[in-house]
Amino acid sequence: MKKLLTIILLTTVILSCKNKIKNIKTRFLVNEVPNNIPIDFKQDLVPNDKLIHKGAFSPNLEEYYYTISDKNFKQFDVYVIKKHNGKWSEPNRAFFNSTYSDHGMSFSPNGNSIYFSSTRPVNIDGISSTWHIWKSDKVNGKWNEPIFIDIPNLRNRLVSHPTIANSGTIYFHSSNLDYSEMDIYFSKQVNGVFEDAKKTSISVNSKVRRCTPYVSPEEDYMIFASIGNQLDLMISFSDGNGGWKNTKKLNNKINDMGQGNPYVTSDSKFLFFTTGEHLEKKWKVKWVNIEFELKNN
Repeated sequence: MKKLLTIILLTTVILSCKNKIKNIKTRFLVNEVPNNIPIDFKQDLVPNDKLIHKGAFSPNLEEYYYTISDKNFKQFDVYVIKKHNGKWSEPNRAFFNSTYSDHGMSFSPNGNSIYFSSTRPVNIDGISSTWHIWKSDKVNGKWNEPIFIDIPNLRNRLVSHPTIANSGTIYFHSSNLDYSEMDIYFSKQVNGVFEDAKKTSISVNSKVRRCTPYVSPEEDYMIFASIGNQLDLMISFSDGNGGWKNTKKLNNKINDMGQGNPYVTSDSKFLFFTTGEHLEKKWKVKWVNIEFELKNN
């Protein structure tokens, strides 16, 4: 009897795992789901003469946005594919894509706003021509025209790769116009207006530059790229007082040849990131189950 119960239990567990994997395949419309070893995600979207820089889903997983550039980094465009009758649509330029460069897109947790970085002109005296943050809101099912997000004390600096939390606080990286002194900043939102930005306080053992942050909606963890001889993905956890502690490099299965542009699905299950040697110029978006890393704080 005991042996029979064990067999029934094991069978139930196996069937449950198979059903979970089947459901994930259906949600992402893929044939393979990663465990703790990263695998490519829809590399067929990348033309041979182009580079992919970031991939991110809408919170409901119905749309997938990704950035493509030429190999000389002169033009960045954002494309989108959408689910239709159980299949992905053909790629189209995102509704906010312009004749200028657009990149670094990120949804608000509720999916009703999308933030991105763009070189389009701000047309405000005293603000430098460089990458700035823009935002579009969805009203009655339609996206409004993007508006410029003014970070008062960073008007003459490069500001890019926004990610926004439930609190309304926005995180991003900023640098001088020549890309020097790059680091991660945050700006709190008060009555719809963003305050002067402050540099994030991240505990690390060495002084490194940082970029392309992803912050969870609850602001309990942050994943970002550290800038050294190559990009490495790091994770840091909230100390409850606005700072970030227990910073560590993600495991070597993730960090193998230069990584950046992290994004985590709304269920905190899968990490998407871009990987590839800088000079190789054959970059890929990969995804991996990140649950163990998040629990292993």
